[in-house]
Amino acid sequence: MNRPSASHPVMVWHRFLASGWMLATGAVSAVGLTVVAVVDRPHRAIALWLLVVSAAFLATGAIRVTVSARGVTAGSAVFPFLRRRFPLERIESASARWTRPTEIGGWGYRWNPGLSSISLREGDALWLTLTGGNQFVITIDDAGTAAELTNDLLAHGRKGP
Repeated sequence: MNRPSASHPVMVWHRFLASGWMLATGAVSAVGLTVVAVVDRPHRAIALWLLVVSAAFLATGAIRVTVSARGVTAGSAVFPFLRRRFPLERIESASARWTRPTEIGGWGYRWNPGLSSISLREGDALWLTLTGGNQFVITIDDAGTAAELTNDLLAHGRKGP
């Protein structure tokens, strides 16, 4: 078993970010739609279908991002099974820059050909260039440190231990 040592320290970067308005919208709409589904039989089906929208707000309203020797992981803090993992082998490089949601498709989780993102606000963002040429962007505080660690891990992995 490999254990951390002075020559091979364990390096992990971890951040959490929540969007109050997204979480509040998801929670309030979920409660309201549940009440409608229970008390208004004629509108029950539509209310239950609309709960999917509430779940989307809740799923993307708070995220956890981790950079480690395993790669970069970004996922929902509310539904931890919803996450994207990028092993170091799939990452070409990382950078950080100020980003607006309108540059990357909007708020929440967005998928576009060549560019996908998780964006909860305007601000610091981690930009991953993937080996296939696509980019994945995550708006998160201290993205510069995340990019630096990702690039260090990539350089170390390419050189070998």
